[in-house]
Amino acid sequence: MMPCRIAEARDVEPIVRLINTAFAVERFFIERERTNPQMVRAYMEKGKFLVAENGSTLAGCVYVELRGERGYFGLLAVDPARQRTGVGHHLVETAEQYFRTAGCRFSDLRVVDVRTELPPFYRRLGYVETGTDAYISELPPKLPAHFVNMTKPLV
Repeated sequence: MMPCRIAEARDVEPIVRLINTAFAVERFFIERERTNPQMVRAYMEKGKFLVAENGSTLAGCVYVELRGERGYFGLLAVDPARQRTGVGHHLVETAEQYFRTAGCRFSDLRVVDVRTELPPFYRRLGYVETGTDAYISELPPKLPAHFVNMTKPLV
């Protein structure tokens, strides 16, 4: 599988492009770009992005944040040309290993319920649903939506 590394400041623009391209599938329920350089920089102050490279281009990325004994990951994005090739699975495994190395006991994530393909993907990786949260966005969604919280023990 392709190597992963921790993103650096020079990766901000490629990360923005990758996330916005990968999350374009969400336009059916919310009409906006998923992120921008300021948001990515703000995430980088709280946590890190792990990036998977294919030569000089980013094949995928995932945001990871340490929260005590819990690790949180989000913004899992894979170049649409490389989806369904194992890159996403590899990034989740890399995030989980990052959490284990930091002493975390659990890996947490949340997905929006209208992305019905996502909970089964994460269930196959060992995640279980633990509850829901309201979907709050500066732009109201076109469809009713909420977040589904999922977790996995890392033991």
